[in-house]
Amino acid sequence: MNRPNAYVAALRNEYIAEPLNKEEVSPDPIEQFKRWFEESLEAKVTEPTAMNLSTCTKDGRPSGRIVLLKGFDEKGFVFYTNYDSRKGKDLKDNPFGALTIFWPELHRQVRIEGPVKKIKGKESETYFESRPRESQIGALASAQSDVITDRQVLENNFEKYTRKYQDRSVPRPKNWGGYVLQPVEIEFWQGRPNRLHDRILYEAGENGDWSLCRLAP
Repeated sequence: MNRPNAYVAALRNEYIAEPLNKEEVSPDPIEQFKRWFEESLEAKVTEPTAMNLSTCTKDGRPSGRIVLLKGFDEKGFVFYTNYDSRKGKDLKDNPFGALTIFWPELHRQVRIEGPVKKIKGKESETYFESRPRESQIGALASAQSDVITDRQVLENNFEKYTRKYQDRSVPRPKNWGGYVLQPVEIEFWQGRPNRLHDRILYEAGENGDWSLCRLAP
């Protein structure tokens, strides 16, 4: 059924939530993120680790996709992917990214921006070994972002590598591993009534300290 634009434009939810006050948040954005992340788990958010990763080509053409958060600490936010994928190629040419995490059940959003670099091979090995065997084989079977004729190509590759590694461990592909986005800016957004949302922005200083301010919604 085709929906008229007026119908789409009229769709809206009212956000009713507790305020996000500058005086009450942690002075450390990683600690503040930890609080919110734990609350997202308690609220049983459907995909608490899902986040949009935005990258740009060297000439500024942007693209975005959903990846999964696999770890975070004072060093940054970690995700894994194929280095030869579109995002991998973007990050090679323009090693800066933006993450956007949305927890609709809590009417919350977090934006994170900063330089991105590969994590150590040993860390990627450890995570790869922890993945389900089928996911390990899938990483071998898919040349991510390449054009393929049909899905059967993937199915055939999956069967081929399943047979090949039937009685032994699956090796991590050399072109697969982790990245860490090292934040220089983190914004916490809390949905509020009348579209007067609360926005608290943290910015990293040259000495590693964080400053924070309130932004207009």
